Amino acid sequence: MTTSTPQPNVSEQQLRELTVAAEKVAANAHAPYSSFRVGAALLLESGEVFTGCNVENSSFRLTSCAEQVAIGTAVSALGPGIRIRAVVVVNLNGASCSPCGACRQTLLEFGTPQTLVAFPDKGVVQLSQLHELIPFGFALQ
Repeated sequence: MTTSTPQPNVSEQQLRELTVAAEKVAANAHAPYSSFRVGAALLLESGEVFTGCNVENSSFRLTSCAEQVAIGTAVSALGPGIRIRAVVVVNLNGASCSPCGACRQTLLEFGTPQTLVAFPDKGVVQLSQLHELIPFGFALQ
């Protein structure tokens, strides 16, 4: 794995387990228009793992990203106080796939600037902290 910033509170084993979970859920993606199946696995500060896959809509603007689905599932189960320690995003197309801007902002809402984000990029897995992906994230506070 390529690491831009180390993240000591997430082990290699946890990253492997999150990757497997994300790959498994990506197989359930509803992607009849793009055939771009994405899965995301969140590791919460509590140690719990939640997953989500993308759900496309014929009106592309209404498509739900895998990260958004995973976050919604975690909030639905545990409430709005969840805190994300790490997220792994994968796709079954072998393409580069960093979280989009909307997902980065939503991850920031439930994570911290140090939240680990792992995603495929040009054949390698990139590890970044969230503040590197969204250095000027919006906050009302």
